[in-house]
Amino acid sequence: MTRPETTSSGTGSLPGAPLVELRGITKRYPGVTANRDMNLVVRPGQVHAVVGENGAGKSTLMRILYGEERPDSGDLLLDGVPVRFRSPADAIAAGIGMVHQHFLLAENLTVLENVILGAETSRRGLLDRRASARALRDLGERYGLAVDPGARIEHLGLGERQRVEILKALYRGARVLILDEPTTVLAPGEVTRLFASLAELRARGLAVLFISHKLDEVLSVSDHVTVIRAGTSVGEFAAGDADPGVLTRLIAGGDLPSAARGGRAESGPVVLRVDGLRTDAVQGASLELAGGEILGIAGVQGNGQSELIDALVGTREITAGTVHLGGHDATRLGVRRRRRLGLACIPEDRHRHALALPATLWENVMLGSEDLRRRSRWRLDRAAAREAAGEIGARLGVGAPSPDFPAAALSGGNQQKLVVGRALRGRPEVLLAAHPTLGVDVGAQAVIRDLLRDARDAGLAVLLVSADLDEVLALSDRVQVMLRGRLTPALPAGELTPARLVRLMTGAR
Repeated sequence: MTRPETTSSGTGSLPGAPLVELRGITKRYPGVTANRDMNLVVRPGQVHAVVGENGAGKSTLMRILYGEERPDSGDLLLDGVPVRFRSPADAIAAGIGMVHQHFLLAENLTVLENVILGAETSRRGLLDRRASARALRDLGERYGLAVDPGARIEHLGLGERQRVEILKALYRGARVLILDEPTTVLAPGEVTRLFASLAELRARGLAVLFISHKLDEVLSVSDHVTVIRAGTSVGEFAAGDADPGVLTRLIAGGDLPSAARGGRAESGPVVLRVDGLRTDAVQGASLELAGGEILGIAGVQGNGQSELIDALVGTREITAGTVHLGGHDATRLGVRRRRRLGLACIPEDRHRHALALPATLWENVMLGSEDLRRRSRWRLDRAAAREAAGEIGARLGVGAPSPDFPAAALSGGNQQKLVVGRALRGRPEVLLAAHPTLGVDVGAQAVIRDLLRDARDAGLAVLLVSADLDEVLALSDRVQVMLRGRLTPALPAGELTPARLVRLMTGAR
């Protein structure tokens, strides 16, 4: 493992002295300045939140701190000593760990094997599993992150996987822990448990950088908040002094559009009917969805919601039950034929299932768009695809200079806008919206939610699956809860509160 280059000597951090300082950090990419004269100070025993829109420069700044990127100018100081990280290995060696939003775990290995990979303890030249397992258990007990060292990752829930990622960093001696959107996929109880662990990390003098779009969580768990917009800091607050309204306006650069909408038209005929659907994880799901309504599906992650969407799209085998689309039996139809019946989908993981990241915007818009083909089935209408990508970009505010811009260069929020715009482009009759605002900033959330409301008001039938209970209640006309692979009967959203929804999701009376 390569040690970081040290450009001067120092005596280590003093009580209350900064543990990490970023001074005047500037990072440019072709045509884009991601960070501009950015400053950040992180102290030991502090949870420091960094908030801002997607594309504001948060991720780039964290990648610089973690050694994945090198700044064009500016200084990084650790314990008051200027350092240069040439790779994440340098940052890890210096005591900086990072838990990415998308976990980086080998699913076929055990918890212990994932944690010690690359940091093995040996005894007389042999791997000392017993000592490693003992050290792992001690860390878990100390910080409230206990996980069975012998469990395989593929058998763990999302909350347990996140604990493994945190333990990986702590096992390597992290003093600074970067958490990128750590609560996005967690159930309410798992969020509470995570925050208890953060309190223990803080009490033991570690520094935590907490990257999140959820301002209520930011204000409840953080000591200090830095707001980034357009690549630079536009506000710093003690969390106890921060006002949510002020933070929102700083993040968005002004007031967000009001969520209040005009009255919608009456719902139309049923266009999606599911009766007794079963898969490997769905245990008999039934629902009816009419045009001009949003039916919300709430549930703790891992109760069959993802598998239900896969079955409706046509990528997962249905072992029993039926699916009817617009009066047609679609139970045994493939993805393309369901799409021709008017089904569209916003997948829950845009990187794995929605976008070809190295491809351009217009190439991504073509995916699943048969109308952009020429008469010859093997030729594509590139001019029409560029025009469609340009229309989506202009209407939704996708921050790209042209349709030839690569999808990988967009921020997460703009990538999601592209996915949503593509799904709505062909005027579908049924939209499966799986976590449509997952991991995007408050401005992009407002845009996407307004798009879904407008589409509903225009007669679209929307099946919304979301882990964000506020989103489910704000958007849905009716709500069903998925628990252990089964759907509860639908209830009007107006009769539900977050507390009642949590009770239904957990099976509590």
